[in-house]
Amino acid sequence: MKFFTWDIELPKECGEDGGKRTARADAYLLDWSEDGAEKTRPAVVICPGGGYRTLSPREGEPVAMQYLSMGYHVFVLHYSVAPERFPTALWQLALLTAQIRDNSRQWLVDPEKIVVSGFSAGGHLACSLGAFWNREFVYGPLRREKEEIRPNAMLLSYPVITSGPYCHKGSFEKLLGEEADNKEKRHLVSLEYQVGPHTPKTFVWHTATDDSVPARNSLLLAENLIKSGVNVELHIFPTGCHGLSLATEDTCKGLEKMVVPQCQSWITLAREWLKTI
Repeated sequence: MKFFTWDIELPKECGEDGGKRTARADAYLLDWSEDGAEKTRPAVVICPGGGYRTLSPREGEPVAMQYLSMGYHVFVLHYSVAPERFPTALWQLALLTAQIRDNSRQWLVDPEKIVVSGFSAGGHLACSLGAFWNREFVYGPLRREKEEIRPNAMLLSYPVITSGPYCHKGSFEKLLGEEADNKEKRHLVSLEYQVGPHTPKTFVWHTATDDSVPARNSLLLAENLIKSGVNVELHIFPTGCHGLSLATEDTCKGLEKMVVPQCQSWITLAREWLKTI
């Protein structure tokens, strides 16, 4: 495996200080094959959660190792959080997606199989790219074509989606800052209203007992994806708190409630789903 990291700097069109709002991308590239020949592989881009306030390490590298074991190249995006505001993190994810395509030959990535995988607020970020990749306010300031930033699929874990009655209030306060009470801005970032036929196929899972980001977030998303004719796979597990990551001892941060054997199957379900991309 090859590992390297680089900085993602936004162009000046994203704001006068765009170049200073720097994200970091970690790349984990597989460099083996059974016959020793170079092999082009699909890629997964991971967006850890953290309420747009911080980033959870439990939803970064441990998950990357799982995707690597499935034969995927993996990129972990350490995107900007508060005090940076929408759409800074979205620009960073879009630019990373374009950069992966730019380097697809060198990195042996299939440019038509780039999956964005997000957790909690990182799920909101990943879904934002799926919802907004064809909007000029995203690709225009990046000096990119919309097809360059388009994700081919979304894999969302207990995502923040709605800014309505079932919202995770803190995520939207950090995402929008002083505009958190602006009705137009809140509607824009309430993603159940923004997805449509242009949104890529989606895998989403949640737990029914999540009392931080209610499962209605995933249900609202799935309902509108289905209405739009988008291929969607939805799993609601009966028990489990928010922020489970892999729901194993390796990612439980010493808390017994974070180990939920039934929820551990999400990664196995995702493995099968990824084969359909």
